[in-house]
Amino acid sequence: MTTVSDQSMQNKSQHGFSPLAIARIKGAQRINQVAIYLIYAAIFAFMVFGTIASIKAFHGNQLLYQLFYNLPYALVALTIPITLYDALVVYRYRLNQPSMIAMSIGVSTIILIGGLLFADTAWLGLSCWLGVAFLFKVSFKRFFNFLEVADLPDTDEALETDIVENSESTS
Repeated sequence: MTTVSDQSMQNKSQHGFSPLAIARIKGAQRINQVAIYLIYAAIFAFMVFGTIASIKAFHGNQLLYQLFYNLPYALVALTIPITLYDALVVYRYRLNQPSMIAMSIGVSTIILIGGLLFADTAWLGLSCWLGVAFLFKVSFKRFFNFLEVADLPDTDEALETDIVENSESTS
């Protein structure tokens, strides 16, 4: 037997998702947007400091070289905890296939750790993490597009009404 509060919670849910779940997903989407901005900042820093460091007058400047070399790595590395949180939210609410989440996180982790241990470089592993953040961006966008489309009036009924009205007007 359902109580009044259970019925009111069922009425407030949106396509099987509670308001708390939707709020968590929106929060994860906002945090993922921060990760995307950090990625853009890393790309911008790489281009700007790389260009400045390549100018002959700044060849010996160690600060510019360190900014060119380490700042993009640090900015992308800051996105890893954010991306892991997003992965947990995406997995919890089944916004993407679990195998796809595991593969993207697993491959990125293996390549990053393997690159650090065996090749003494992190660039390939960190570039994999770039793709994971954008994968989750698409997952969140698809979910909220689904909620918007599902809230629209039933298109089949509207289409049938239009067909009936058009057939009556032509007769």
